[in-house]
Formats: sequence, C-alpha cells, structure tokens
Amino acid sequence: MVDATLISTVSGSFQRRKWLALAIPVVIFAYLFYAAVSFDVLGVAARARMDNAQNLLADFWSYKVSVVRDNRSGKVMSAIDGDVRNAFSPDWVKTAGRVTQIDLGGGNLVTYDAQGARYVVPGYGTISITAPDGKLVLDAPQPLPDWISASDTRVGVTTSAGRFIYTKSKVETQRFFAGWELFFFTFDSPFYGKSIGQLTALALWDARVDPSQPNWEAMSHDFLTNDLWHHGDVLWAIFETLLMAFLGTFCAALIALPLSFLAASNMMPWRLPRFAMRRVLDFIRGLDALIWTLILVRAFGPGPMTGALAILMTDTGLFGKIFSEALENIDEKQVEGIRSTGANAIQRARFGVLPQVLPILMSQVLYNFESNTRSATVIGAIVGGGIGLLLTQAIQTQKDWEDVAYYLILIIAMVVVIDWLSGLIRRKLIKG
Repeated sequence: MVDATLISTVSGSFQRRKWLALAIPVVIFAYLFYAAVSFDVLGVAARARMDNAQNLLADFWSYKVSVVRDNRSGKVMSAIDGDVRNAFSPDWVKTAGRVTQIDLGGGNLVTYDAQGARYVVPGYGTISITAPDGKLVLDAPQPLPDWISASDTRVGVTTSAGRFIYTKSKVETQRFFAGWELFFFTFDSPFYGKSIGQLTALALWDARVDPSQPNWEAMSHDFLTNDLWHHGDVLWAIFETLLMAFLGTFCAALIALPLSFLAASNMMPWRLPRFAMRRVLDFIRGLDALIWTLILVRAFGPGPMTGALAILMTDTGLFGKIFSEALENIDEKQVEGIRSTGANAIQRARFGVLPQVLPILMSQVLYNFESNTRSATVIGAIVGGGIGLLLTQAIQTQKDWEDVAYYLILIIAMVVVIDWLSGLIRRKLIKG
C-alpha cells in the first residue's frame, strides 16, 4: 500500500513546480512591461525620424553632387559632397545668364532664375519659391505631401530623384549617385579616371607622369593626401587606435604578472598582504575603462596616451585576478621537483610555475587585446585620438555619411584581422 505521506510530498512537489513554471513567465513579462514604461519605448518610437534614417542609410553607399546658388551674389557652383575643391561642371546642369536648369532625370527639373527657383515633380506639379521681402513664399499644389517641409525661412523637398533645399542665403539641389566618387584620386590628380589596367601599367612600366618621382610613389602620395577622403589621416588614426589597445593591454599584463603572485594563495602564504592585494585588484577592475578614461582625461588631458592608461588600469585588475587564479591551479609536483634541486623562490617561479601558466596567460592577454581594439575606438572618441574621434566627428556633422560607412568598415576589418591573428597565436601557444 502506497504511503499517504509520500503521495502528499510528491503531489506538493509537482504543485510547486507547476506554479513556478507559471510564475517565471509572469515575472519576465512584468519586468519587460516595467522596462518598456520606464524607458518610454512608445515615446522613442514616436520620436523616431524614419525619413532622416532612410536618407542617412542612402548616404552610406552613394555620393551626392550639389548644385548651389548663392542668392546674394548669384554665383552657381557644382561640387561633389559640397566640397569647393572638387567643383566641376556636370552635363546635366545647364547655365545661361542668370538661369540654371538642373535635370535630375525622370522628368524632374529644377530651375534657378532671378525670381527664385522652381521644381517640376512628375505626377505632382510645380513647386515655385520666391523671396520678395526676404520671406520665402511657397506656391505648390495643396495639400502639401509629407516629403515637402516648408517654413518662412526654409523649404525642403525630398524625392527619389534628389533633394532640393531653399533658404534665404542659398538654394541647393542634390543629386545622388551610387558609389564613392573620388575615393582614390581627386580631379587634380593625373591618375583620376584611369582604369585598373591603366594604373597598373603606369605603376610598373609606363613613362613617368612626374619626372622627379616614380609613378607608384606619385600614386601613393595622391591617394594618401586625398582632400576628400583624407586616407593618410585615417590610416594614422587606425594606428593610434591599435597603439592604445596594444600599450594598454600588454603593459597591464606586465604589471599584473608580479601582482598576481602576491594575490595567489599558494604563492603568498601571509593572509594580510594577500587580502590587501586582492582588494586593490578588485578596486582597479571595479571601474570600467570609460570611467577611468573620464578620470584620466581630467588628470592628464586628452590624447591617445590617456586612452592607453585607461585600458591599462582596467586590464591590470582583470589580469591580476585571472593570473592569480591560474597560479592557484598549477601542478605543485613540478614546483616540488624544482625545489628539491635547491632552487630559490625566483628560480621556482621561473622554471616551475611560469612554464605551466604562460600559454594560458598569453591566451588571455591576446583575447583582451582583440577586445580592447573595439574599446579603444570608443575611448578614442573621448580622449580625442584614433579612429573613434574621426567617427564621432563624422556622425555629429551628419554631412558625409559615406565617411561614417568608411570608418565603420575599417573598424570592423581591424577587429577581424586582430581576432584572426590573436586566435592563430592562441592556438599555437595552447598546442605548443
């Protein structure tokens, strides 16, 4: 006969498990609801400017040609990304006297004249803007669609053919093309417009363009000094970012190694010094690298070296803990064998301890170096150095978002390469 107490116990256990299985989803849902209300998720969604996001995403993979007229002087200029150093005359812009016609394709036609400007949009009509008393007057079919924004000081029109912006000081029409124009060479370079085959021939065997230097050297100079993309400055910024991560990581490892011997229970027999060292390491790694960055910027000023110090501070505490735990898990038999030869403490550490833990320690250091290359990008935005600074400036200006895409691609490529190299070295160390 089954014991009634056992039945009651089993039944109660199943009942508790059933309520627990129901309570866990309810608690999770309640927390998510609380988080949504606290962080104003609906408000964030309402404030989202999807049209602006769409324009910025389009700028990632395209470049714009701006046709700008100064409303005071009447001067008209066409340039790539609005850079006056890259001004040129596209064939779809016609100027006759004070009238400029801009053919955006597909029947979209913009006209600048003495009275103001007009934009003919197929399927909608003509948008006419004048400024008789310095106040913009808009004449367009009503009601205005959401792709037209109008005020007394600014009128903006965004269509699939381009963008049109009219203010008191200027009128600007932007037409977009796929690709990154002038990425390699600008208009003033003799290598602009050359195909890959032509550039290869010029670099290897064709006659020199400039008698004073080889063609490959002139190509490198024109590429690195590109006024629009600033490749030389970008490469130096990448080097600064890697330098911050390298100095911070490996200097932290060198400092943490002797400190870890003081924090390991099998290396430091005295409890008080060991306890004190562990608390010091807890304090150092208790503050994130960004907090250390803010503190050190106030102490030492901005610069890449400040970023390296911030990484060093955080990683010293982290490595100290990891290294001490590795030391506490060594095989004591090897150390005893070294001790039996009459070796002192330093010799025991050198020949009995380090050979056991060094592959593990180096693996951790390399892993953190790969992680710190990403952290150095964010830290660089605060201390004013590295690729992080260029990325932050490009995002803040919202002028040329193809630069943002360029920097993001370089950052991802940098992290991928460092990850591949550190993984290769880690595998060699672990196997060897």
